[in-house]
Amino acid sequence: MDDEKRAAAEAIDAFGRAAKSVVRAFDERLGDRGVSTPRSKLLAEIERLQPVRSAEVARAVGITQATASTLVDALVRDGLVIRSPDENDRRAVRLTTTEEGRRQARDWRSDYTAAAHELLSCLSREEKEQLTALLTKLGDHLA
Repeated sequence: MDDEKRAAAEAIDAFGRAAKSVVRAFDERLGDRGVSTPRSKLLAEIERLQPVRSAEVARAVGITQATASTLVDALVRDGLVIRSPDENDRRAVRLTTTEEGRRQARDWRSDYTAAAHELLSCLSREEKEQLTALLTKLGDHLA
């Protein structure tokens, strides 16, 4: 195995370990809200993009439409999101947040930002910007 391939494998291993650790740490810090991180992130994105189609918010969050549909069903049942007919396409619906949904989305975003700050406190601002640029480049390459 040449050095380039070995370096790539080591980078992927480190990325995988870090990703699992980040998800676990976020779940621990945000778990007391009683709502999963994917569900909260979806709610926050609906609040930000509303009125929005389910497929659009699924892309924004990086989940499948099927997963988004399941999460949206739960958000609707809990009175946090409303489905409304799309004025331009009778087959489609638009999602908007209720007042309680907006409140929960704002609270979650605040908690999310604080947890992110805490988790990345070992990095300088420049390192955070570099990490963001590298992860964005990787995500764009794989999309």
